[in-house]
Amino acid sequence: MALFSLVASHTDLDLDTVAQLSNGTGEVASTIPDSTVDGAVVLATCNRVEIYAEAPDESSVEQARAELLQAVSRGSGLTASTVESSFQLLSGDSTVRHLFEVGSGLKSAVVGEREIAGQVRRALGTAQETGTATGSLVKLFESATRTAKDVGARTALGAAGRSIVSVALDLATDLHAGTSPQGSRQFWAQANVLIIGTGSYAGTTLAQLSDRGAAHVGVHSASGRAEAFVADRGGWALALGGEKIHGAIAEADVLIGCSGGDRRLEAETLRRLREGTARRLTVLDLALSHDFDPAIADLDGVDLITLESVKLAAPEGQQDALVEASRLVDGAVTGYLTERRSRSANEAIVALRKHTQQVLESEMERVRGKHGCTAAAEEVEFALRRMVRQMLHEPTVRAKQMAAQGRLEDYEDALNVIFGLELSAPAPVASEEVCPADVETGTAASTARIA
Repeated sequence: MALFSLVASHTDLDLDTVAQLSNGTGEVASTIPDSTVDGAVVLATCNRVEIYAEAPDESSVEQARAELLQAVSRGSGLTASTVESSFQLLSGDSTVRHLFEVGSGLKSAVVGEREIAGQVRRALGTAQETGTATGSLVKLFESATRTAKDVGARTALGAAGRSIVSVALDLATDLHAGTSPQGSRQFWAQANVLIIGTGSYAGTTLAQLSDRGAAHVGVHSASGRAEAFVADRGGWALALGGEKIHGAIAEADVLIGCSGGDRRLEAETLRRLREGTARRLTVLDLALSHDFDPAIADLDGVDLITLESVKLAAPEGQQDALVEASRLVDGAVTGYLTERRSRSANEAIVALRKHTQQVLESEMERVRGKHGCTAAAEEVEFALRRMVRQMLHEPTVRAKQMAAQGRLEDYEDALNVIFGLELSAPAPVASEEVCPADVETGTAASTARIA
């Protein structure tokens, strides 16, 4: 199996392009059954679109990559050349390291943000539900999630609690109340806030508004999920539906978009709804596909904060915390790769054991043919199996060591030269013959099988 990933992120693309690419990933799952791709997990956030995939072998990666890019092109409506130029190909160890760094927040627009860890976990859950996650991808994502949790618990990055939402709310606070903590608390206690959407960002936003002392918060969902969303989070916010949303927009001090749906509030509609209102309005557009017409920034009395604004305003990471987080990620990546390479040695180990076992069984057939199932034959078999077990111990240890060092190919070449073993697919261990006398005496040969 060959692991690879396709990466499109805020570091190389504008967020509008990222949003369009994200829309195209819906085609990935339906493409896999008829493609070269064995499995895939799609990670789509407000800052990145990444596809982690597995192909049958290294020679199949290019074909698998092309098929995934074609699927994104079909789903997004972007040209094939645009999609191809937007994604960077990572393979093997680079894919592992990238996911661990992404999940730990080291590659986020807000470095160290904790929301990404949940998004990585949910991406795997979605792939499992749709049946596109292979065992290797499940192990990779679970390992990345554990690493992110470790980074959050053991470094100051987790304690800082920074996120896309927190930075956006800080910007809104500065516009209305400056940097005074007392002024900030007072502003949120008095402000009328409207959240549009009920997704994960909306949940994070509502929680942070509660922490800041917000008391007048409404939630609207075009899909009708606002009441359940509010009830699940303590019921202190107000679910708004129907025509009530128009009045809430007119009276809002802060309007926060987290839905990323097909509907968008146009500048003219907002101007009409706010006509005659003296309140200054701050609009936070936190959806990957915009909830608000960018032209609202030109309206009198309206300030627009977008994901691009958040990216520019994101604070620099604390150097000591970043160094420690990077050290933890390095250790986790090394541990994961060492374990994976050690597992990859199993094929060589099984092949060597099978070969020696076949030689042993051939010799035992000669012994049994001459002496039958006698005590003497049993004693010879016991001695041979113990000898083979001792002889295989060192080659088994060396196989795992060389796999961990990335030198498994050298080991396999040696097996081929010395024993003529061609390694292609894991070979099952042959069942061992048990002498009928073993069953009667209770001294089955299984007690002396090769370890």
